[in-house]
Amino acid sequence: MSHSDSFLSGLTVTRRDLLGAFAVAAIASAIPFGAYAQAAAPASGTAQAIADHFSGVTTMQGEFVQFGPRGEQTGGKFFIQRPGKLRFNYDAPSPMRVIADGKNVAIGNTKLKTWDLYPLSKTPLSLLLAQRIDLSAGMVKGVKEESDLTTIALGNNTVFGNSTITMMFDPKTYDLRQWTITDNQGKDTSVMIFNVKTGMQFDDRVFRVPYETIPGTPQSRD
Repeated sequence: MSHSDSFLSGLTVTRRDLLGAFAVAAIASAIPFGAYAQAAAPASGTAQAIADHFSGVTTMQGEFVQFGPRGEQTGGKFFIQRPGKLRFNYDAPSPMRVIADGKNVAIGNTKLKTWDLYPLSKTPLSLLLAQRIDLSAGMVKGVKEESDLTTIALGNNTVFGNSTITMMFDPKTYDLRQWTITDNQGKDTSVMIFNVKTGMQFDDRVFRVPYETIPGTPQSRD
């Protein structure tokens, strides 16, 4: 699997405190998806309140650490603007960039000057970046509420197959700590975030996909 495919297709969940986890690159403590005892149960009011709080954060930025399916670790800075927009700038020496502009997810390699393009609506990232996360809908795969963590797993078999996105929140502050995408092969890529700020305004260029450099797009032929 390529680096670009793994970003869209992997993510499980660690149970460590966010800051402590950065010192220990261990996905071994991940919660297996099958552990959700309440998978078929409706979400509680508390879980929906957390989802509503997160949905209400229209812009956020910060730093991230990403753990890939083979345990590889990378980091960088991220930017999110709801609905549908995201940017990941990976720290050197990684040449990767990830940009979602509301329509597509573009994964680029600045060294090779190549880009892969995916419809946002066909990836679980669309659930993370949705205008509102409705836990009463059929996309809910599981909700697990504990004293130190609320975990919400979402998916849509018709759209994403077996791929899911799992989000972990602080139950006291309602802050997002981490998200994990699990692909159709059960491989996980986890993204933990820190130094998060909200409520800023971004220049439109932050989420601009360079279609003119991507072969096969109408802009590349202009």
